[in-house]
Amino acid sequence: MSIKNSKKVLVTGADGFIGSHLVEELVRQGYPVKAFVYYNSQGSLGWLEQAPASIRDSIEIFSGDIRDPHGVKSAMSGCDRVLHLAALIAIPYSYHSPDSYVDTNVKGTLNVVQAARELGIEKVVHTSTSEVYGSALRVPIDEDHPLQGQSPYSATKIGADQIALSFHRSFDTPVCVLRPFNTFGPRQSARAVIPTAIGQVATGLRTIRLGALKPTRDFSYVTDTARGFIAAMESPNSVGEVINLGSGFEISIEDTVKMIGEVMGKPVSVELDPARLRPEKSEVDRLWSDNSKAKKLIGWEPQYGGLEGFRRGLGETASWFSNPENVKLYKFHSYNI
Repeated sequence: MSIKNSKKVLVTGADGFIGSHLVEELVRQGYPVKAFVYYNSQGSLGWLEQAPASIRDSIEIFSGDIRDPHGVKSAMSGCDRVLHLAALIAIPYSYHSPDSYVDTNVKGTLNVVQAARELGIEKVVHTSTSEVYGSALRVPIDEDHPLQGQSPYSATKIGADQIALSFHRSFDTPVCVLRPFNTFGPRQSARAVIPTAIGQVATGLRTIRLGALKPTRDFSYVTDTARGFIAAMESPNSVGEVINLGSGFEISIEDTVKMIGEVMGKPVSVELDPARLRPEKSEVDRLWSDNSKAKKLIGWEPQYGGLEGFRRGLGETASWFSNPENVKLYKFHSYNI
């Protein structure tokens, strides 16, 4: 893996699902990478532990806490670009502990853009989420769609987005807000619907327990999302912009589960688990992205787009989750918020 250029990239949240895939893709494309991982006494690198040894040997590790402004600035020192993914993302846990989401998502983002301003970082790509749109008022959802905080999680992401954009407007900090829709793939948390369904089937269940089945989602395969981050980082057109990353089609949770059964060759039925339901007014009923701005501004489009691309991504995800060594990393038979 040759070095593409001398521009060092810091990835916050590098130990997470999307972050670990992004680090792998950056290294493969020849970027020098510093991976900001959440400090723990075991020295665990999170999902980066699953990356090939050649990837892990090519990156610089920084252990810290995104809530610590001094640590964040130290991590960003010597870097040219920052891809900011560190966040608390579990919606159910945000009902339980909303204060921690404000500290991590809003204040953590403030730490990043403040350090970027002081250090003269040449590009910050801040991670948003399609959840900020709430239930679609019109489809497909473009970047001008109203923002609706239907959970404490989405409210903090709206706040974080606005903090990041305010630094661009106030101080010309070169910020882009990237808004992925529902990313899925290997290593995703079992709290998400696709790994939950696949994991339960992979461990022998034929009646799987899920929450609401009628909501629709715009699912994006994780390698597409990783490529979108790199495209936004490289493009001068992304500064000051909010950009959706989505596959451009919607599918219900119910039809997603049926397709998972087809892909895995296992007939499945679904049993409602009330613990997995959101409060009625908090449920996001419909998400379907308009990804035309990403195509126009940064030259990105999904390689796993449309129904057939989704099926292909489900197959790759199911293959990973069906590996007994990977199954051991999860507890699919219990629900953890």
